[in-house]
Amino acid sequence: MQFKHPEILYALFLLLIPIIVHLFQLRKFQKESFTNVAFLKKVTLQTRKSSQIKKWITLLTRMLLLACVIVAFAQPFTSKNNTFNTTPETVIYLDNSFSMQAKGENGELLKRAVQELIENLDPNEPISLVTNTEVFKNTTLKSIQNDLLQMEYAPNQLPYDAAVLKSSKLFSNTANLNRNLVFISDFQEQDKAFGVHLDSLYNMHLVQLKPVNTQNIAIDSLSVNNATATNTTLHVFLKSSEGVSRNVPISLFDGEKLLAKTTVNLTDQAIGEFTLTEKSIANGQIVIDDTSLQFDNTLYFNIDEPSAINVLTIQEDTSSSYLERLFASNEFQLTTTSLNKLNYSAIEKQQLIVLNELGSIPGSLANSLTTFMKQGGYVVIIPNLTSETANYNAILGLYGIKLQNAVTTEKRVTRINYSHPIYKNVFEKQESNFQYPKVNTFFPIQSASGPNVLAFEDGKPFLVTNNQIALFTAALNTDNSNFSEYDLIVPTFYNLARQSLQKAQLYYTIGVENSFDVPVNLEQDGVLSLENENGNMIPMQQYFNDKVTITTINLPETAGVYSIKNKTTTITNVSFNYNRQESDLNYQDLSLLKNINISNSISDIFETIKSDTKINALWKWFIIFALAFIIIEMLILKYFK
Repeated sequence: MQFKHPEILYALFLLLIPIIVHLFQLRKFQKESFTNVAFLKKVTLQTRKSSQIKKWITLLTRMLLLACVIVAFAQPFTSKNNTFNTTPETVIYLDNSFSMQAKGENGELLKRAVQELIENLDPNEPISLVTNTEVFKNTTLKSIQNDLLQMEYAPNQLPYDAAVLKSSKLFSNTANLNRNLVFISDFQEQDKAFGVHLDSLYNMHLVQLKPVNTQNIAIDSLSVNNATATNTTLHVFLKSSEGVSRNVPISLFDGEKLLAKTTVNLTDQAIGEFTLTEKSIANGQIVIDDTSLQFDNTLYFNIDEPSAINVLTIQEDTSSSYLERLFASNEFQLTTTSLNKLNYSAIEKQQLIVLNELGSIPGSLANSLTTFMKQGGYVVIIPNLTSETANYNAILGLYGIKLQNAVTTEKRVTRINYSHPIYKNVFEKQESNFQYPKVNTFFPIQSASGPNVLAFEDGKPFLVTNNQIALFTAALNTDNSNFSEYDLIVPTFYNLARQSLQKAQLYYTIGVENSFDVPVNLEQDGVLSLENENGNMIPMQQYFNDKVTITTINLPETAGVYSIKNKTTTITNVSFNYNRQESDLNYQDLSLLKNINISNSISDIFETIKSDTKINALWKWFIIFALAFIIIEMLILKYFK
């Protein structure tokens, strides 16, 4: 039992006063002579004894009466916690990620969670509520009820530690608050398991909602397996958590037009294949039918007509070289010019410029190239055997690269940086035994801040990159090197050119950083927008001379195919899909967590909170006891003889 005003209990010392008065009677008795008292002696003794008992009982009832009154004013109460002088404060984290689409015993987990919150919360009680996308601070259920009922699923779930931190920051700094954090989720497995560092400032309550069925089929990814002049082969990768073999139909659409349909036998993983004759698909969709999670049943993609990358090679003369053969495909628009006939105004229209074995780089060209690279252009430098290193270093030094004088000794190119973006998806495995290209003369590098792409057997770089520049440390003509005779030169220059213009992929994933280039010349203050039937938005973008680099992370929020527009003109399409991580319905075991209230029912959690904070006021009982003692005293005085 606790007291709201315990200081009033000091008044119990006043009970000593009637005791003192009773023990020290101050009345004086006078003796009177009376004849024949022998007969009255026995009656006198009995009367005195009864009178003393009556006085003691009367004293006791009065003391109990006074004690009950004093205790009642002290306002006694009982509670599991010392919460009489505290105000309850509740913060709720509600997981609205896609995995909450799974069906529990009473329907979809998220919708049922919302319904139980509405049933168990006082409409006017102050609360704060957090989801993966929204924050409702210091509000009431009545104010946000419609928002909860219309809540959409979020494409990305917060990491658990971030969700706890985000929720805990909503607690106020006011003293004497009884804080409770209610964390509602299915607790799907993430990269980092759920772990809580207990905080003395608030109580943690976990509600784990579990689906009835954890079986799900999802479209995992899509890739172009082969592309020729006449056909394009697409591979659709499916995954299942059922572990049971079944036939799954897959449909391929371009907008509302059905292009093809196939069926795969799926146990854990399977690959569906489509062979297309269309060169472009503007609004592609891969669709399966599964009754579990819905967000992973559709994958959006688009295949656009390839836009040519503008490549300019500058060399001492215009004689034919291996570069013309490398950039002969329709993917490139190649221009070859000699240094003395260079049209400087054409530089800003290029995406890739190759300085092919120039003896020196004139200052005017160096200045133009520096501006070109600042505008997002890419430059490949191949030195000549007689190149002036000091002249080259004037531009290379801006990127942390410094050439030394040429060294004549045979070197073999034996080291390939397989993790470099230039060789991404080029090799099926790391080659360890093949014919290595060689050079007869090369330029050592004193310092290089960029990574080595190719290197000699002693680790010295043969090809190094840094930001917008790539440098070969040896001439590639046939007199000095046989590199142009090896197949390795094809993916090297092809992907160097692709680095200069990041073309849009088949699709991008919402919630991760994506970047791609759109070849377009904008007017001053012009911007590009992403638009589809769901709405339009202006993504983060950076404008260069002949292209715009678009970067997206959390926008757009809805999966689909979006048109990239310059005002009302559609330039190209780009597709976005939800992350497939939540397709795996695997859940964490919370039973190992200690000192945390864990339940699978929202109702039970709130009943526990109410029970822990319930206050039983007892002062009314003590008032009743005081009245009872008054009645007892009156009865004693009237009827006790």
